[in-house]
Amino acid sequence: MTIAAMVAPTVVDCGVNSDLASLSLTTSDGRQLALTAEALRAACKCAHCTRARFDGRFPQNFPGIAIVEVADLGYGLNISFSDGHNRGIYPKTYLLDLTTL
Repeated sequence: MTIAAMVAPTVVDCGVNSDLASLSLTTSDGRQLALTAEALRAACKCAHCTRARFDGRFPQNFPGIAIVEVADLGYGLNISFSDGHNRGIYPKTYLLDLTTL
């Protein structure tokens, strides 16, 4: 078995779709995956969102939410949304986990 075969795939490229409603991901093993903006916003694990969940203030869904900016930090993506939220950092392994839910 080669070393490459033993390494888990990771996100190597990403882009926001033209309607701003989803994020397209390309993995190191060549797969093309997508996550909706609503699913990403709901999956944010930043301290602000974690506290809002704990306090029962976190919305159940985010209809009409859009992705307005993505910054690649190397190990993960910082995603900014149309509701002004921009605190979440989504590790690339977490993004791949979200695609399998």
